[in-house]
Amino acid sequence: MEQRLHRIVVGTAGRGLIDVSAEVCGWCAAQDLATGLLTIWCRHTSASLLVQENASPEVQADLEAFLARLVPDGGAARYRHADEGPDDMPAQLRAALTQTQLSIPVAGGRPVLGTWQGIYLYEHRIRPHRRELVLHLLGAAGSEEG
Repeated sequence: MEQRLHRIVVGTAGRGLIDVSAEVCGWCAAQDLATGLLTIWCRHTSASLLVQENASPEVQADLEAFLARLVPDGGAARYRHADEGPDDMPAQLRAALTQTQLSIPVAGGRPVLGTWQGIYLYEHRIRPHRRELVLHLLGAAGSEEG
């Protein structure tokens, strides 16, 4: 077993999903490990990670509309914690309801994603931010076992 560690910095334009699949898959392929487990960790309390459909942008729009209804913005009128603005606590609640870590099997040197799946960073803050993802790959070199 071998392990690799890498960091990806993602600039966001504000609230929404950013597809990081190409960068994550490209890094995995370059590690020369045929099989293993990839862990992706988001180092923030107001952003998260999702594996989500990558074919229809309507899925992302519907997901955002759902979370807006479930966790509305509102600042001090709605939430006690608003140290960084009216979207601070809603962003943290959105992250609590989604995921800050993903575990994805690796086979043939690539994450085993379904046909319509992509890996997304989900920015929950309204303003642009720089987010850091940590990738940890634990695996074995050689031929893929099945």
